[in-house]
Amino acid sequence: MSERAPLCTGSKEGGHTATQGHDDHKGHAHGSGGHTHGVSSNADRRYLWGALALLGSFMVAEIVVAFVSGSLALLSDAGHMLSDVGAIGAALWAMHLSAKPARGSWTFGWKRAEILSAAGNGITLLVVSGIVAFEAIRRLINPPEVEGGAVLIVALVGVAVNIGAAWLIARANRTSLNVEGAYQHILTDLYGFIGTVVAGIVILLTGWTRADPIASLIVVGLMLYAAWGLLRESGRVLLEGAPKDVDLDDLQQHLLDTDNVRSVHDLHVWTVTSDLPAVSAHVVVADDCFTDGNAPQVLDKLQACLHGHFDLEHSTFQLEPAGHAAHESGTH
Repeated sequence: MSERAPLCTGSKEGGHTATQGHDDHKGHAHGSGGHTHGVSSNADRRYLWGALALLGSFMVAEIVVAFVSGSLALLSDAGHMLSDVGAIGAALWAMHLSAKPARGSWTFGWKRAEILSAAGNGITLLVVSGIVAFEAIRRLINPPEVEGGAVLIVALVGVAVNIGAAWLIARANRTSLNVEGAYQHILTDLYGFIGTVVAGIVILLTGWTRADPIASLIVVGLMLYAAWGLLRESGRVLLEGAPKDVDLDDLQQHLLDTDNVRSVHDLHVWTVTSDLPAVSAHVVVADDCFTDGNAPQVLDKLQACLHGHFDLEHSTFQLEPAGHAAHESGTH
């Protein structure tokens, strides 16, 4: 965070004494309230189904033309488009799973299915880029004949189709890593078609067929860039790293600046799924909080602090006296 937010309270009370016992959070409702977590279902599904129909229809036509014309650029775009169709299908399935309620041992439901879908999208981009790169290098060495006119016409149609699909998915909730993964697939395909248009023009004007595999290698570079972004972000969630927009030192200081708080340990901040960050901590509070009934007020202030300054609603705090840490194992 570039600028320190105001403290959660005006001042701290003095003293560092503590009593035995602790107070757990009982009033926080998970998964409800004013902030919507995870994927917005109905509207996003409509946009993704529309994009799926558009891309699926064009993919079949492109494969036919690619074999007839002998264009690797078109065939590589068709392969990438197949991964686009698969990415959107996986995104729709992940939306279905993430909407399932928490039940039994699945205490968060299936919300992290969208993160697995995003990671899968990144992996498929890597696989497709490797296949296309191998064939492009082979064709750079021994360039075959390519129908420049067919390449240009199909690529122009592909640009229009991908613009339409990208527009549909851009209207969905792209804060969802699942939706963003599908969007990145389509965006790199759009760039690839633009490169193919250029290759088709070059082939028509000069007969230089190596323009086709060169366009394919440009697409490969874009695929790798998109794959790295998806795998980096999904890996951060799967490895339960703190959200990148949360400054842990600043967050801990805000908790410490809350009245009656003496220290904070075992602070954990992670992301369950897109739009669902979570935090837990052991908070040492003043002795009298356990005798004068102030513990619930301290809990309210801690949660209001996280909600107001860090947009973290899913929080769990264990309130405890200073002596409690002496017989806890694995504290940090």
